[in-house]
Amino acid sequence: MAILKMKHLRLMLMKDQKDELLRKLIRLGCVQFNEIRDPEEHPEYAGTLSRLTTSLTGCRNKQATLNSAIAIIDRYVPEKSPLLSAKTEVSADILLDDAGIETALNRAEQIIAADDRAKRISSEESRQRGLIEALTPWLGLDLRLEKPWTERSQCILGTIQAKTDIAQLNEALEEYTEEAEAFEVNSDKNRRYVVVVFMKDQLASVQECLRSTGFNTVVFNEQKGTPKDCINLAKAELNSLNKEKNECFDVIAQNAEFRKELKLASDKMDARIAMAQAEETLLSTDNVLLMEGWVPEESEKKLDAVLSGFDCAWETEKPKKAEYPEVPVKLKNNFLTNGLNMVTNMYSLPQYGTVDPNPLMAPFFILFYGLMMADMGYGLIMIIAAIVAKAKMKPRDGALTFTQLLFWGGIATFVMGALTGAFFSDIPYQIVHLLNPESTWKGLPYLFSPVHNSEMVLYGSLALGLLHLNAGMIVNFVMKKREGRLADAIWEEGSLWVLLIGGILAVLKIGNIAGIPVVLIIGIVMLLFGAGRNAKGFGKVTAAFGCIYNTATGWFGDVLSYSRIMALMLAGGVVGQVFNTVATMPAQNSGINVISVIAFILIFVLGHAMNFGLNLLGCYVHDLRLQCLEFFGKFYQDGGKPFEPLKFGGKYVRAKEN
Repeated sequence: MAILKMKHLRLMLMKDQKDELLRKLIRLGCVQFNEIRDPEEHPEYAGTLSRLTTSLTGCRNKQATLNSAIAIIDRYVPEKSPLLSAKTEVSADILLDDAGIETALNRAEQIIAADDRAKRISSEESRQRGLIEALTPWLGLDLRLEKPWTERSQCILGTIQAKTDIAQLNEALEEYTEEAEAFEVNSDKNRRYVVVVFMKDQLASVQECLRSTGFNTVVFNEQKGTPKDCINLAKAELNSLNKEKNECFDVIAQNAEFRKELKLASDKMDARIAMAQAEETLLSTDNVLLMEGWVPEESEKKLDAVLSGFDCAWETEKPKKAEYPEVPVKLKNNFLTNGLNMVTNMYSLPQYGTVDPNPLMAPFFILFYGLMMADMGYGLIMIIAAIVAKAKMKPRDGALTFTQLLFWGGIATFVMGALTGAFFSDIPYQIVHLLNPESTWKGLPYLFSPVHNSEMVLYGSLALGLLHLNAGMIVNFVMKKREGRLADAIWEEGSLWVLLIGGILAVLKIGNIAGIPVVLIIGIVMLLFGAGRNAKGFGKVTAAFGCIYNTATGWFGDVLSYSRIMALMLAGGVVGQVFNTVATMPAQNSGINVISVIAFILIFVLGHAMNFGLNLLGCYVHDLRLQCLEFFGKFYQDGGKPFEPLKFGGKYVRAKEN
């Protein structure tokens, strides 16, 4: 339950052993490589050291090809996978074996080519359908579209509005020329399809007339034959395209049986990408490689066992305090506190050399979450969901922390639900009184209830807030003492404790001398002196006033924030009661029958599903806020960089644990 101690690793290795070492280290999964500064920054090595040429870009391109093929197969041939299924586990030997990658890449390229061809065919099909749609109104026209003219005459095809009569168009044409006439070929509710025949030497006059009548010219470029001939040709082309597209679909469907091989090849490439990224951090001479990085102190013996099989020289050393901001951070926690990594990672990792907040935060986070949800039914759902997910998914890393946090949150929710007498809010009470309206049963027993004892719950929430904030101050006090800043700890945290104790004693009227709250006054003096002890002149006065304002408003706001515990507890319980009441109303009005039972089940399930979902997220967000803003604000030093060792990743499969 701490931040793992790290050691700085420096390594020199024979160049021809690089690949084998990287394969060993990725299995080990405990070494993070850091990029060594450019050779130009080391004049003494100018012309000697250089960067390695890696295959990173090529590996990424190959993986992108494989993933694209997998996505295409999933789109055309969806795969049904069992709910909450775990990733397939394979040995490290398989993930590091090149066998099957080239075959998978060839299949992937075939799949992508077939999909690209199918897309182009779909585009051409759309064009042909559009052509058929455009030609259909002209089916009655017995005119070859590629040559709508004779030696002396010419035709123009177009449309006019349906409200415009063809006779009106001919009258307009007569005003410009007597050697032109319009014929209606077809019509619909929006327009008339018209062909205008005229002498070639009257083209300018006809065009001027048609512009004034709202005539829209229609041109069928590259079409040969009559409209009917063109439509038949387009339909034949559609049939041919459809056949070709089905052949493309068949290629994709036939390769769907190799989906697992493609996924395995993609994750094999993921391992090669990780090793290529590590290679990019190295410097080399003609024969020797230089590596730098970090390794947890507890893994040093494992690393020693691996490196002893290579021709290399290496050393590890503890980081100096000036290097702490650059040291990667890895948290080590037990089953109870590991789930809180999810909270810490969402906020920010602690700086190396400071305190792991998870053991300190765990009891408060779990307790607050349970108080906010406070329902035995909801707690049971969370516990069962966490157990089932862990058994079926066999989660690791982030998924594991989520299931652990869900489990402990469920236990806290169940326990607090038992203390408040809530089981899906008040459904036991509602059912008993529905079956026996004369019953005097008052519901499940409770120690306290947000509905009946809201003031007590509010005061309890604020008291928990004070405890939470003071726990953070204790941590900060200890940290300052370790850093040799005992005076700062006494005048900052110590004065606040004296002030708090004095305030409590003053309220209880204990320890007063001649009616004067001595301890409270001592606390105020300590606080003011501590605030201005490093200031000079008038700065002491402004520091004192600033301290009074910040302490009063800051602590009041911080403590008041914990009222959200009571508010969420009350809101969740009341909303649940409302759904329970609505669910029993049909049975109260018409008696217990099939319809009222079905209505009860539907309203109860849907209502509590919504209430559970909202509370599951809402309680987490508000609990997170109390930890990150109120608790962490008292001691936490964030900004740590995550420890990212060379290890197997994988989207589809995962390496078996050693």
